[in-house]
Amino acid sequence: MGYISEEGYNKLVAQLRHMEAVERPKIIEAIREARDKGDLSENAEYDAAKEAQSMLETKINQLKQTIADSKILDMSMLNADSVQILTKVTLKNVKANQKMTYTIVSDTEANLREGKISVNTPIAQGLLGKKVGDVVDIKVPRGVMTFEILDITL
Repeated sequence: MGYISEEGYNKLVAQLRHMEAVERPKIIEAIREARDKGDLSENAEYDAAKEAQSMLETKINQLKQTIADSKILDMSMLNADSVQILTKVTLKNVKANQKMTYTIVSDTEANLREGKISVNTPIAQGLLGKKVGDVVDIKVPRGVMTFEILDITL
């Protein structure tokens, strides 16, 4: 089971609906058109459409499983006393004297461009449970980084 924000859950549901209501009918139509062109044994268009259908159905099933396994977090139950999923953390890289802000989110919501990192990343794992003022050494692929937690918000 994975924890997810209500916003992230709604995005997954919208993506699933789009796949089922828009993408699936397009592929079905492409298969129908390719089938109408005759001999299926040498019809590359038909083979490509069937392959696209198979890939889409796999994605739809994976998305359905992700949605079924997700548990929406109640934001009113969270607090900013320590780092936890769905908290926004402002850090200072001690060596580089560089500030950064990340929101700790589920794997499905992670987007580094938006400042959202997965709860399963080494940095997030190293920050979970820590409080403002804590200095944390976190092992990352490039070595060990030292961060000071400057602020935690919801």
